[in-house]
Amino acid sequence: MEKIERGKALKTGRDYEDIKFRRKVFMSKCVKKAMSLFRIVTLIGISYIVLSPMISIISRAFFSESDVYNAMVYLIPQNGTLKNFKLAILRMDYWKTLGYSLLYIGSLAILQLFICSMVGYGFARFQFPFKKLLFGCVILTIVIPSYTIMLPLYMHFRNFDPLHLFGLLGIGAKNWLTTVKPVYLMTILGCGLRSGLFIYIFIQFFRGIPKELEEAAFVDGAGAFRTYFTIMLPNAVPSLITVTVFSLVWQYNDSFYSGLFGIKSDYLISVKLASLTGTINSLDQIVNPEIQQAYLDAGIVLMVVPIVIIYIILQRKFIEGVERSGIVG
Repeated sequence: MEKIERGKALKTGRDYEDIKFRRKVFMSKCVKKAMSLFRIVTLIGISYIVLSPMISIISRAFFSESDVYNAMVYLIPQNGTLKNFKLAILRMDYWKTLGYSLLYIGSLAILQLFICSMVGYGFARFQFPFKKLLFGCVILTIVIPSYTIMLPLYMHFRNFDPLHLFGLLGIGAKNWLTTVKPVYLMTILGCGLRSGLFIYIFIQFFRGIPKELEEAAFVDGAGAFRTYFTIMLPNAVPSLITVTVFSLVWQYNDSFYSGLFGIKSDYLISVKLASLTGTINSLDQIVNPEIQQAYLDAGIVLMVVPIVIIYIILQRKFIEGVERSGIVG
């Protein structure tokens, strides 16, 4: 075969090695294009599997009653409508509830940033008694599931009397259920929702900052708190944004503490979303489960949109903070 190819090359006046090289280059390009096409198809398939539930929710949110009853309609509505969104906004009192929710989770996020960053800085830079033991307790808050301490938390805040101080003062135990006081108290004490993970993120980040910056500040007469606020925090912006995004998303979607403490629906839009399974008023009842599901999907879309906007705005700094915090992989 090779002799035949050489003969053809001599007849056409072309170099056989040049033809052989061009053929290898052509085959290499074909293989690369085939692999690229395979990767694209695979990624599209995996993306569809992961995103298909959300795609279905968004699609059904625009379904009209005729689309719901039409078995031929799957993802693309034939008679799309915004009625489901209007009803969801009305039933959820959406804008008022969203404002309360953002104020609530925003205040919790600020508290977590302040408390967890300070604790993380202390673990990363200072030596003190029982440091390893306390760090182990921080790790335990990450490892131990929250459900294992659900009953003690409930009983503790149902009859809240720390160290029996209220009893000694003649005040008596307080029932803090149905309020947001337990969540704020736990956040201030550094044991709120995912606070252990946030402390660990700050520890890893502060360990990566050169000690020379602190030493220069100490030489200039700055104390620990001034160094923390003027030197360490400005350099920890990526880590701060990472914790901010995590805190906002987890507080926004929280169903554990809100259900455990019976927090009112005005403070969390995720709790308000449960009201969509009921009725709008006595004259407009949603009886058909399929129509009710489309109505509920519209509420889910309204709930997800604010978090998506926050993530898009902070995306670049968020990814940088995750990479530098040591929690990748």
